[in-house]
Order: sequence, then structure tokens, then C-alpha cells
Amino acid sequence: MKTPENVVLHVADVHKNFGGLHALADIDLQVEEGKTHAIIGPNGAGKSTLLNVVIGRLAPTSGAVVFDGQVLTGKKPHEINQLGVSRVFQTPEIFTDLSVLQNVMTPAFAKRDGAFKVNIFRPLDDEKAVREEAEATLEDVGLIDRRAVGAGSLSRGDKRRLELAMCLIQKPRLLLLDEPTAGMSRHDTNTTIELLKKIKSRGMTKVIIEHDMHVVFSLADKISVLAGGRIIAEGLPADVRGNPRVQEAYLGGAH
Repeated sequence: MKTPENVVLHVADVHKNFGGLHALADIDLQVEEGKTHAIIGPNGAGKSTLLNVVIGRLAPTSGAVVFDGQVLTGKKPHEINQLGVSRVFQTPEIFTDLSVLQNVMTPAFAKRDGAFKVNIFRPLDDEKAVREEAEATLEDVGLIDRRAVGAGSLSRGDKRRLELAMCLIQKPRLLLLDEPTAGMSRHDTNTTIELLKKIKSRGMTKVIIEHDMHVVFSLADKISVLAGGRIIAEGLPADVRGNPRVQEAYLGGAH
């Protein structure tokens, strides 16, 4: 299996079955370094299953996932994270009992130690540096003014931005975003679009699952369309937008 030099993530002939259900079939996905690759499709198409296979939460029935020349298949999620892959989930996974700032500092310490098993309150020589980096990251996502509040009290949109900050402080080479604007107002959605454009300008590779076509067509360099666990179309946004199979399966005549 040979992966082109400019491809940082290669999902190679991946199948995933749950008993008699074929959740993914014949998936071949190549994500180019520094690009934003969107994955769209109707509910139940297999999009989140695909991301779970990439990050090691699910093992493929067959096929392999290769990141930066290393086979991820068989590795545990924290091992994949250590290699430079981070994911923002559909439902924000944050520490609700910690402050916003502590939430962002925790993965910075964990990245160094290899797992989320650190005590943020223990004395650390580099705590000041990590705190300053966490505050800069919160500034980036627009949460610096809320750094001292409890994370559990944030709005849904702010929780999603907080989880994004928790990923960004780990400096991943590949960022996977599962519906990053779900539940956001249009204002918050547009703010998130601008933030993700800023991240792209820094060279970070992103894979985005998103139902909001405004978000997809604002950000994507390339789009893959899933339906029934298979890629039915792939290409530049303009090509996908005009594809009759895509319109029939997902976009509809209004898009």
C-alpha cells in the first residue's frame, strides 16, 4: 500500500461491519496535508463511524488507516493522539467541574505525559508556561474573558469552542471535527468559520463532518460524500455541488 507524498491521512479500503450491518464499505479516502477535507452525507451514512475508525475507537473489519506514514490500525486512541491526531466530538467532551482555563491546561500536560492522567494542581516547573499558552489559545477561540468560570456553566456553543481549544493546545497535525457548529447560532457559526480559516492559515490539516452546507462550502478544499456507508462522490466543492447523485442523496434542489 503506497500513499502519495502529499497525503497525510490515508483510509485504505476500509470496511466496518456490525453483525450483518455494513456500516462502511470500500472506503478509500486521501486527505492532503494542509487542506480542509469535508465529509458530508445523510444521517446514518457512516460519517461518525469513519472518524471513530480513524481515531481508534472502532477497529475496522478490514482495511487500514495510515497517518503520516504510520499505520494507526490496532493502536489505542491515546496512542493515536500522541502521534498528532485530535478530534472535536459532536457532544463536547470537557471537564465540567474544572474552570475553562484548567480544561485547556489539562491536555497540554497530558500531551507531555502520554495520557489524561495528570493532576493539574500538582506543582510543575512549567505550569506558568502552560498557563500562558492556554490563555493564548483561549484568546484565539474567543473565550479568554471566561477563563475563570466553571466549564459546566458555558453555553453549548462556548463548550464546543472550549473543546476546540483543548485540541489546539496539543498542536495536532491533523484535526478531526465532528459537526463543529451543531447547535450554534448563525453568529457563532460564522465566528467558528473564521476561526477555522485562521487555523488553516497555520498549515493544520482538518477533516470536517458537517451538515451545514454554508460551513462546508466556506471551508472545504475537497469534499467526500457518504451514503449507505460508501463514498458516492468526491471532488472540489463546485463539482460536488453540481453532482446529480449528491443532490439526490443529500443536498436537495435547494442547495
